[in-house]
Amino acid sequence: MRRVVVTGAGTVNPLGADVAATMAALAAGAGAIAPVTLRDADRLTIRVAAQVAWDEGRFTRDQAARWDRATQFCMVAAGQAMAQAAVIFDPARAGAIIGTAAGGHATIEENYRAVFAEGRNRVPPLTVPRLMASASPSHLSLAYGLQGPCFAVSSACASSNHAIGLAMQMIRAGAADLMLAGGAEAMVTFGGIKAWEGLRVLSPTTCRPFAATRDGLVLGEGAAVFVLEDADHAAARGAPVLAEVAGFGMTADAGDLLSPTVDGPARAMRAALRDAGLTPADIGYVNAHGTGTRMNDQTEAQAIRSVFSDPPPVSSTKGAHGHLIGAAGAVEALACLMALDGTLPPTINHDAADPAIGLDVIPNVARRADITACLSNAFAFGGLNAVLAFRRGTGAARPRG
Repeated sequence: MRRVVVTGAGTVNPLGADVAATMAALAAGAGAIAPVTLRDADRLTIRVAAQVAWDEGRFTRDQAARWDRATQFCMVAAGQAMAQAAVIFDPARAGAIIGTAAGGHATIEENYRAVFAEGRNRVPPLTVPRLMASASPSHLSLAYGLQGPCFAVSSACASSNHAIGLAMQMIRAGAADLMLAGGAEAMVTFGGIKAWEGLRVLSPTTCRPFAATRDGLVLGEGAAVFVLEDADHAAARGAPVLAEVAGFGMTADAGDLLSPTVDGPARAMRAALRDAGLTPADIGYVNAHGTGTRMNDQTEAQAIRSVFSDPPPVSSTKGAHGHLIGAAGAVEALACLMALDGTLPPTINHDAADPAIGLDVIPNVARRADITACLSNAFAFGGLNAVLAFRRGTGAARPRG
């Protein structure tokens, strides 16, 4: 079976404008949750989020007309990943899969406001291409000449993990040699926050994953994109390897639309381990979904304890960068790369332990550790679960045998 490695990574998120800045912020225990700066923010009940400091002036007039904010994030992140990978590839053997929950949410809101609130009778001609969920992979295909599998995945908060896992499977199956994979989301809008307010799962203050005082999630935005490559393809050019995408597990709870189960996430973790040929004892770190809601954190902790007789350190980085919804797993995969490089990211804002969690959640301060494999969890509304297993890279890729 073909092995799949990561040879490039890029990101734009509330913690930083690239991978180095993001990892430095995670290692320092920094947080990006702050009061929102949005039109009509005074009408919001929840007025905190993790926003990206963004200048749309960097784009050409044509790009600005065609790219929603989420697509802008994706294109910048992908550009960083492709620059790092420095890969020359057969266009027919390369593609892109990008996860997103809402697609061009800002475009939708802007045009609904124009039509319904301001009484306009026309919207810009590129409104539909801007808002469609598949805009990001479509523009990646155009920008890099990708002629292989290109599409979007939308499975709420599991979208990015599904995208990365499916891209890995495409390469394993021989359908491609190289894939861009990750997620992009820009749901921190007036309407986005209003919609989440209706669910009553947002914290009015900050996100405190696994803490006894946790009272909800905080929305974030951004993107992370990775270059996934067949290991032999990477070895042929001596490419540096950031990590191996070793396994992927996906399950459905088939239970409640909003309330998670223990069984579904546990089965997804076991499936990822089995797919990677790993045992629970091989895992040195778990990046938890850890949203900061009462039910999610306790249920996930139970699932982790059911899979691991002796659970490894676990952390959620959502207290730092917020919940990026469809892009969450992609940005959190960076935390896994960081862990494999020797630094376990902390769970910040952890002001009081919850006895019901029963895990080492790496509270508030990053930790040095020598690990060789880790898991990244993503458990979404609808009971859709996707878990990735990463294994440490070995510097320059080398052919097997």
